[in-house]
Amino acid sequence: MKVSRDQVAANRQTILAAAGRLFRVQGFEGVTVADVMKAAGLTHGGFYGYFKSKDDLIAQTLAHVFAEGPAEIDLARYAESYLSQRHCQNVAGGCSTAALGSETTRQTPEARAAMTKGLRQHIERLSRSAKGKTAAEKRRAAIGSWAAMVGAVIMARFSDDPKLSEELLAQTRAWIAGAEPRQHR
Repeated sequence: MKVSRDQVAANRQTILAAAGRLFRVQGFEGVTVADVMKAAGLTHGGFYGYFKSKDDLIAQTLAHVFAEGPAEIDLARYAESYLSQRHCQNVAGGCSTAALGSETTRQTPEARAAMTKGLRQHIERLSRSAKGKTAAEKRRAAIGSWAAMVGAVIMARFSDDPKLSEELLAQTRAWIAGAEPRQHR
């Protein structure tokens, strides 16, 4: 049975979304092509009609997850949402940079290029609303804030102490907002 172009495009989006969720939770090496196709509700045999290889899937998934972001981001509101327990605990639907950044360093040049492009796009979006008088000051604030947010989420996720996890998120939110940090006990 021939599949229409629209159905092929829809299937491809479904595969990329499923791969994005699985890769964030299990890492690139912890997920097989069969896992992705099953999660997408498709047969394993159809994979190569959409992608050349698992490496191609990884690169295209990274490009896909970064393309999902909004065109405009208010840095202060974004930090509040990003540095929440809800986001921190939602690995499958959360930040790809926090979940996959360190793994991407060991991937193909195409995967690294997709992650780099996404990183550049995200910094540009954050720079538009970051504090600063000049474009350079706004960019520095965006980079520093983004790096702090990603680092805080990574540390909060690996900590087995819920109080420390919340403190990491709260103190980073306060730092980005420019508020005096509160004492956690």
